[in-house]
Amino acid sequence: MTAETAGNYRRIKWWPAVVCAIVASGLTATQRASAADWKPDRTVELITTAAAGGNLDITARAIQKIWRDQKLGPLAEVVNKPGGAGSVASAYLSQHPGNPHLLLTFPMTLFTSQIMGASNFQRTDVSPICLLFGQYVYLSVREDSPIKDGKDFIDRLRRDPSSISVAVATAIGNSIHMGIAIPMKAAGVDVRKMRVVAFKSSGQSVTNLLGGHVDVVASTFGTVLPHLQAGRIRVIGFSGNERLPGALATVPTWREQGANATFSNWLGIVGAKGLSQAQISYWEQTFAAMANSEEWRDDLNKNFRVNSFLNNREALKFFDAQYIQIREILTDLGLAKRPN
Repeated sequence: MTAETAGNYRRIKWWPAVVCAIVASGLTATQRASAADWKPDRTVELITTAAAGGNLDITARAIQKIWRDQKLGPLAEVVNKPGGAGSVASAYLSQHPGNPHLLLTFPMTLFTSQIMGASNFQRTDVSPICLLFGQYVYLSVREDSPIKDGKDFIDRLRRDPSSISVAVATAIGNSIHMGIAIPMKAAGVDVRKMRVVAFKSSGQSVTNLLGGHVDVVASTFGTVLPHLQAGRIRVIGFSGNERLPGALATVPTWREQGANATFSNWLGIVGAKGLSQAQISYWEQTFAAMANSEEWRDDLNKNFRVNSFLNNREALKFFDAQYIQIREILTDLGLAKRPN
């Protein structure tokens, strides 16, 4: 890995000052005027790559509820299109070019699946609307695990990268996998030799951890919280750049434990290819208002997410930069099928 690539690993983090400035300033007068030129005239489809009950489905339904209860957006229905590493949902959206009444909750998985050759999705197939939030990846062990802490975990992997089984959901090479591979790479572990096991959900990962079938679980925090509170597991590290409050106050970052890297999974919103500027501006304004609402902030806090709203212009830059960085990461993992 080149020094430049290593620098990219360390730079995969959020821009809190920029984000706060963008959210605070809202849209320009020109954008607000443009948004007023168009509005939905029918029920909107919020498309998600997850099945009902999945993490992204829950997010889509939170958006639907806030729009309805706070009158911040139009009537919407959640449309579940799971399968194919996001390709089923993206293919459905691509069948409706220019239709502003379809929106897709846009996960990092669509980039990873395309780079790994599992999907034909292209960045130019959609109209970016905004970035919504980020969330960190946490590593957990059973309460009685011989792995004492994150430093112990790193030391064991340095000696033998295949000595510990790491559960992820839902696929090798996805954001959860990267959330543990990136800090381990920074710590000097040969991440290509790590023993990573994929399960259909983080819930299944934790079940297998508690059953003694895997040694550690990498996941977002909501999945492990009830087990942490019940004393069944310990969280030994996470991919943020500083400690978080509340239930996470005692959990150290990887940087504190010898792995100088951060990582944040993200979720954006995109529309179909070929939307007009007036249509994009309407949706930009709608999601900006939601991002500033107390209800949305409460939902993010409940799920231990970071409010990272970026408007259309900034989100487009962010997605382009992320694609390059993700491609470099997956190339280092030996998983990239489409390096360009």
